Amino acid sequence: MLTDVTPLREYPAYRRLWLGMMLSRTGSAMTTFAVSLQVYELTRSPAAVGGIGLATFIPMLLITLPGGTLADRVDRRRLVLAVAVGQTMLSVTLFALAAFGGTLSRNAVLWALYAIVTIGAAFSSISAPAQATFIPRLVPKDQVSTAMALQRIVFQVVLILGPALAGVVTGWTGLRGCYLVDVVSFAAALWSVYRLPAMPPATPDAGEEGGQPRSKFALTLEGLAFIRRTPALCGAFLADVNATFFALPVSLFPAINAERFGGDPRTLGLFTTAIGVGGLVSAVFAGPLKSARRHGEVMLACVAVWGGAFALFAVASSLWLTLLALALAGLADTFTVVVRSTIVQEATPDEFRGRVNAADFLVGAGGGELGSLEAGLVGSLTTPEVSALSGGLATVAGVIAIGALLPAFRRYRSPVSSDQGEYADGTVSDVVNSSVGG
Repeated sequence: MLTDVTPLREYPAYRRLWLGMMLSRTGSAMTTFAVSLQVYELTRSPAAVGGIGLATFIPMLLITLPGGTLADRVDRRRLVLAVAVGQTMLSVTLFALAAFGGTLSRNAVLWALYAIVTIGAAFSSISAPAQATFIPRLVPKDQVSTAMALQRIVFQVVLILGPALAGVVTGWTGLRGCYLVDVVSFAAALWSVYRLPAMPPATPDAGEEGGQPRSKFALTLEGLAFIRRTPALCGAFLADVNATFFALPVSLFPAINAERFGGDPRTLGLFTTAIGVGGLVSAVFAGPLKSARRHGEVMLACVAVWGGAFALFAVASSLWLTLLALALAGLADTFTVVVRSTIVQEATPDEFRGRVNAADFLVGAGGGELGSLEAGLVGSLTTPEVSALSGGLATVAGVIAIGALLPAFRRYRSPVSSDQGEYADGTVSDVVNSSVGG
């Protein structure tokens, strides 16, 4: 039942990456909390908080796919390192804005926050596809699903620690304390990536055809065509968009917290922490996913539970039921993401990994940002509770539609493979790539 920790025990490069991500993403989660709370305090508007989602989604939409193409052309480790330096500078700017921005008008601070969020999303759109290619190069292929479950433990621990620490730090030092912690945490990211071996694409001539270089646009279209002809990827991405667009009401959290629980920042921190607790439970007990093969059916079932949990969150009146519903959503989300990530790595040969992981990042993160905007707009036009309830029910309906319209994805079975990762044993070995068709 327990998640296998073999990748952490046997592969030092993966272990360093895992620890570095744990620390750096905790700081980033605190910044996410702080930015949302700062925007809400400036405007008292769920739509304005939802605007953070729009500021994040636009650069994702424009940059993620070209960023994935770039990751298939250059040393991915160097690319991630360069972007991490830029992200550190943005955190320094947020700290300065919180500490010394009292002389600026509210509108000036608000638009500065949106601008910083936009630039940060652009950096993430370049870095994330490249970073997602690391794991298949660091562990054997039969350990990929296990490594994905361990990555999800990082995510869930961050969901628990990040908002909870952010609520405490904000109450103690103000928002600038969250931003300062994020600045310090980036040192962990830089350390963990710096210690990795070089990560060039497996096929450095992927940008050439018949001796002639191909444009980045042509390479991007080639990646999209690969996704389109691979039913496992199409179904996984569509199911995830269904979940994140309709049932991810993060922009409603400040308003619902204010209406139900008086707006206490410590209670607001518990909302996201509850999702993290539920997800951590399923991440720790993700052992059965290692042998699961009906990944299409598992993903659809988990998305349905996710939507139902947020519908329950919408109608819950007490704090304990609110947190229980959010914990249930987190539990379902972990299984969904682990299965989707495993499908992506299994179905994608290395020469396409940057581009496919870019699409995966755009779907997972971009869908959530659009969902946050959608929830905020609907919440402003109706009520936050109506927005959360309708989104949860729409997600359940979407699962039924996807299962009926995409039977190839519903019947998808994971192949069994034991090929070694390139750096799993500390040396470079041959890479055997395979793609899964319908």
